[in-house]
Amino acid sequence: MSVFTNFLRSLVLTVVFCALAPLLFFGLVLGVATLIGYLPGLANLSGAIADGIMAFLTTFGSGTPIWGIGIICLTCSFVGVLFDIYVHYRYLILHTDS
Repeated sequence: MSVFTNFLRSLVLTVVFCALAPLLFFGLVLGVATLIGYLPGLANLSGAIADGIMAFLTTFGSGTPIWGIGIICLTCSFVGVLFDIYVHYRYLILHTDS
């Protein structure tokens, strides 16, 4: 039973961290773009960066940037879970063979 609870704990942590990674990334990039806008002469660059990111998120969100970041977070979580399941499977196979 300990292996199963460790596996579930690993899956939950994988889902949380894989969902937070793109959220933090896009938040950090938008925050840096906002801070760049306060520098003299770089307001246009800041706006272009923010508009490009919002257009990218809008593409994935069918017209809404919030849905776009949600879809990206769910996709990253799904891929992370698949990778975690694969690693767990390989651990069990290699552990039982030796």
